Amino acid sequence: MITNQARHIIETWRLGFVATSNLNGDVSLSPKGTFLILDETSLAFAEMRSPNTLRNIAEKPEVEINFIDILSRKGVRIAGRAHNEPRGSQRYAELLPQFLAGWPELEELFNGFIIIDVTACRPLSTPLYELGVEETALRQHWKSKIRDMSD
Repeated sequence: MITNQARHIIETWRLGFVATSNLNGDVSLSPKGTFLILDETSLAFAEMRSPNTLRNIAEKPEVEINFIDILSRKGVRIAGRAHNEPRGSQRYAELLPQFLAGWPELEELFNGFIIIDVTACRPLSTPLYELGVEETALRQHWKSKIRDMSD
């Protein structure tokens, strides 16, 4: 089940880091920025230039995805089973309008959509919270740091 906190982080930040592995245990970690929540138990991203991810999912469909709110240093860890819906499939056609609503300029790069059936959804947070640091202070700190980087 995708929690409300997970939904908020995914829909706000969109960038998720997808970990896959092949049968030999070789791990691939790939950032993906086109995530959509399909329902309470599944999400998807557009497959573009992801040969290792595709190959690994075909061999071993278990994936793990981390989404992080970089300001609060809170996030969510999603585990699930993934499969590819290639361009031309019926499911691809059904999902295409949702992806075009968010990323119309990327349509020609879409090779398919990776669908993840969620098996676990767990929160992540920085150890600083265990020391009593408040979220407001962390957000202010990281906003300031980002502003300083853009000067």
